[in-house]
Amino acid sequence: MMMLLSSAALLVVNPGETVDSMLNASAEAVELCINLCGIYAVWLGILEILDASGLSEKLAKLLKPIIKRLFKGADEKVHKDIAINMSANMLGLGNAATPYGIKAMKGMDDGSGVATKPMIMLMVLNATSIQLLPTTTIGLRASAGSQSPADIILPTLISTFITCLTGICLVFICNKIFKRKRG
Repeated sequence: MMMLLSSAALLVVNPGETVDSMLNASAEAVELCINLCGIYAVWLGILEILDASGLSEKLAKLLKPIIKRLFKGADEKVHKDIAINMSANMLGLGNAATPYGIKAMKGMDDGSGVATKPMIMLMVLNATSIQLLPTTTIGLRASAGSQSPADIILPTLISTFITCLTGICLVFICNKIFKRKRG
């Protein structure tokens, strides 16, 4: 109902301007998609090189103490997928991180149909991940004509560190509360 009313209002008030705005917005959306495709192509290529060269396994070893603490009970393959997922998220490549996150999630699934603590932790880390280099946001700012698109790096690093730490703490707290209620 609301969609019909707003469409009717747009056509009655100023149909020419509405159509022009829609066409301009479509052209800008296509231009933005082309710009983002270039950014993603570069970073997805770098991630594939990391994986093919074995650097992803070295990264997994570097992140292993953190991953073991946060994802108890997961096997080495899952740890590798989580490490790649986390590194892609840290580089601001959420879309590139998704396939590895899905692989890790499938590896942690116990078949019960209920999300386990490690699965919840991965979801929280994906939602709140620390952004060392927010490449997508920098790319969006650059394509929008920003004079200094990388000025957001420090504020992004600080805010994502705080949200990530808060999310991790909340997962541990909620897990303890629900264990007490079940026990």
